[in-house]
Amino acid sequence: MTVQDFDPADRFVAGTVGPAGQRAFYLQASTGPLVVTVGVEKQQVSILADRVNDVLDQLAPAAAVEPGEPGGAPEDTDPLQTPFDEDWHVQTLSLAWDEEAQKVVIECHDHDPDEVDEDADDEVGPLGRNSIRVALTPAEARAFARRSNALVAAGRPPCPFCGSPLDPTGHICPRANGYKR
Repeated sequence: MTVQDFDPADRFVAGTVGPAGQRAFYLQASTGPLVVTVGVEKQQVSILADRVNDVLDQLAPAAAVEPGEPGGAPEDTDPLQTPFDEDWHVQTLSLAWDEEAQKVVIECHDHDPDEVDEDADDEVGPLGRNSIRVALTPAEARAFARRSNALVAAGRPPCPFCGSPLDPTGHICPRANGYKR
């Protein structure tokens, strides 16, 4: 099992590659020359950002300053560091609050940690049982959540009739009796 620890992380961001409707989502963590890029689903990014905000609102409301405000982390609008290849795809995310360090801890796994048999032979090779652990200050975590929410919202606009995403060429709308919108 390979666990890469980013505490402190120089940068931890969500990003995308591709046009709207065909975007691939990634989480990228870096410390010094080490950069790890893992693939995630759009819903995972959205839920992670929402839960990070929930944790900060409950456990560290005074410390979780908005990006760009005094004492807050600078707003990171830069693209993902390139060139990159997806190191692996995230299956499970976990989120915790480290009370002692006063940090948000995010873990990304390519497996379900609750279902891994530690006694089994480690025959899965370099493509299995990978994890990253990222520790963020409340200000850094708030900046991550804000960027992630903006990234998710930047997708295709919804159809005003049915709510399904609109492609650049329109779509067959079930509420318009199958007419293209």
